[in-house]
Amino acid sequence: MNLFGTLRAPRELLFGAGQRHALGTVAPKLGQRALVVTDARLAADADLRALVGQLEAANLAVLVDSSTLPDVPVESAVSSADNARNFQPDLVIGIGGGSCLDMAKCVALLLAHGGRPQQYYGEHTVPGPVLPLIAIPTTAGTGSEVTPVAVLSDAERSLKVGISSPYLIPTVSICDPELTLSCPPGLTAIAGADALTHALEAFSAIRREPVPGIAQQRVFVGKNALSDQFALSAIELLWQGLEAACKDGADRAAREKVMLGATLAGLAFGVAGTAAAHAIQYPVGALTHTAHGLGVACLMPYVMTWNAPAIEPELAQIAAAAGLKGPGEVVPALAALFARIGIPATLRDLGLAEERIDWVAEQSCGITRLIQNNPRPLNAQEMRNLVAAAHGGDRASLT
Repeated sequence: MNLFGTLRAPRELLFGAGQRHALGTVAPKLGQRALVVTDARLAADADLRALVGQLEAANLAVLVDSSTLPDVPVESAVSSADNARNFQPDLVIGIGGGSCLDMAKCVALLLAHGGRPQQYYGEHTVPGPVLPLIAIPTTAGTGSEVTPVAVLSDAERSLKVGISSPYLIPTVSICDPELTLSCPPGLTAIAGADALTHALEAFSAIRREPVPGIAQQRVFVGKNALSDQFALSAIELLWQGLEAACKDGADRAAREKVMLGATLAGLAFGVAGTAAAHAIQYPVGALTHTAHGLGVACLMPYVMTWNAPAIEPELAQIAAAAGLKGPGEVVPALAALFARIGIPATLRDLGLAEERIDWVAEQSCGITRLIQNNPRPLNAQEMRNLVAAAHGGDRASLT
């Protein structure tokens, strides 16, 4: 075995309760005019006002942009960047959930290089460094605080689209689990299930031949020795903490495990990539307008059932990390965990109409960067069968 690994991460990552209070010492090293990107709800939050107060006490000029919308419509990012130009920021700080962090990444890109987001869709299309960026997540799920990806929704394409570039990785990430204590059970479940799906797909992704330069040719290189370590640790932490955090939001130990698990999962899939569950969720989400985390988590037991013949060693390692007796327990235990925290069991439960199964399968096959990352190949008919099984709740048909 060729022990190949690659890692992309923030220049500095601060994790732990209370670490948000370091912002006032971190930010002045990166800029003097800070654009804070958040959403309308968080803009009125006491924690955010305290963070802005730290910046002002450090003599930074601060402009708060609270215009972030769910799923980051492309035009909202353009408007945000246009509105910020007169302020002339030299630092962008994203505070909030995944949408706020993705919005901050896109705004930092547009302020540095101009143009429109559509110019940068795909992999390795960003021409150079973006504005210095600090990411402060307030949910534990997307891992956007450490990943090279910004996901936007494009009305013209009726799908979510991604900009993938190492230049989008935040300069500094501050992950303070205390900021997630007020996160309601439903959002905790959706975000945490998203993180667990990231870890599982990164750990079971295809392993490519590590030709020299592969990390410069691809943003997502497939599973490797370094991503595997982060993914397995994330699986263990999330399996231990997610249900407890959903049941009792004041459980600080559970909150810490879930946030650390989400961040480690981000470090894993930021180089390994995700696969079929994420590919299918893009068209499913476009049709059902349901949360991304709900969709990928709903799909994951079906995708893992399909992939099982190709990932037998990985299933054994996942079972060990999750404290299960053997690889055969992984998928049933995952489905049971998701059911207990409120994740829908089928695509029908998500609201997908049966007559749209063929369209979803066709669109999913078209997301080649993710389908090519799946450990077991999927042709058009096999994809149709997988989507149909996930719609009807028939995992047995995939074995």
